[in-house]
Amino acid sequence: MTDLDVGRDAYAIPGPPNTNLADILERVLDKGIVIAGDIKIDLLDIELLTIRLRLFVASVDTAKKAGIDWWETDPALSSRAARNSLQDENRELRERLEALESKKDEMPADDR
Repeated sequence: MTDLDVGRDAYAIPGPPNTNLADILERVLDKGIVIAGDIKIDLLDIELLTIRLRLFVASVDTAKKAGIDWWETDPALSSRAARNSLQDENRELRERLEALESKKDEMPADDR
């Protein structure tokens, strides 16, 4: 004699798909999430403090697609950006020096 378990699998109710923390984190980093909020403290209709919070959580690739790349352009965070900033400053100083020297050459010898 064999036992038949007819009703066990036939009436399985599908539940929500199993999602673990890694799946949720992957979705958030892939799609990005924005958290925004304002904190405002007033005393007798006088504004004392306002803090505006804007938080964008995403992967680097998703942030770049959204046009956010401050970590590449901020000299405090990127050595390449710091190098470029120094090169830009040197170029501007050289241009100003050349302009001053050309004006000096145009001036009469007595005014130099």
